[in-house]
Amino acid sequence: MTSIIQNFRYALKYRGGWRGLLEHMYTNGDYPFKFGTYMGSDAAGNCYYENIVDYQLGQHRWVEPGDADNFDSSQVPPEWQGWLTCMNDATPAMEENYIDEKMKNLKVGEVSHAPYRNIVGHQEPYFNFHHMHNQSQIRSRGYNIGNHVVGLPPGAPDAYYTQPGSPYNEAFLRKRQMIGSLDQDGGRAYKSKMWKERLKTVAEKEAEKKAERETWTKPYETAKTIERLSAREQAILARGGSLAK
Repeated sequence: MTSIIQNFRYALKYRGGWRGLLEHMYTNGDYPFKFGTYMGSDAAGNCYYENIVDYQLGQHRWVEPGDADNFDSSQVPPEWQGWLTCMNDATPAMEENYIDEKMKNLKVGEVSHAPYRNIVGHQEPYFNFHHMHNQSQIRSRGYNIGNHVVGLPPGAPDAYYTQPGSPYNEAFLRKRQMIGSLDQDGGRAYKSKMWKERLKTVAEKEAEKKAERETWTKPYETAKTIERLSAREQAILARGGSLAK
């Protein structure tokens, strides 16, 4: 009982009173009653803590989200992810300080006038959408509806990588080319014969069948009205002669 009361006292002190404590209890679960040494934060406002005294290995490091209502695990940067999972014990700030300290003792053999400290050279600044480092999560949940989970607005392009030639890669999509229209104003344009058949109405299909039937039967009807010629008469006409009426 004493430990519970003590935890509430610490929580009220570090969470900014009852309002801050209740907000953290509602959003962050057991974090309001979990205390440790502040190790740093990232660009998203996530704070990282460590307590190797009161918690066992695997639970002694944790992150408190900067925006608990819209938090996603991909918002944790890779350098902090490695620290959380105990892949390394140095925080990103410690690593940068270590590199800067070692650079002071570096003996330069040749004078370099390059404006960059690395061999990569110039790099354009980049940013992660909503501080999400896993770009595969930044995709629409349906056509023109966006993704309310990660805050992607409707109509915005997906951010995840697509292979060249993929149907999801806009650079490799073929533009739609229409070959005709059933209306003079172009209202029922079509790009193929199959599409044209789908756009026709029932009356138009019946009229087309009737016209095709007349096209096939007309030569036979015409042949019936022509008088049959004998072989002698056909030979006269073949030589350029004429038949007596």
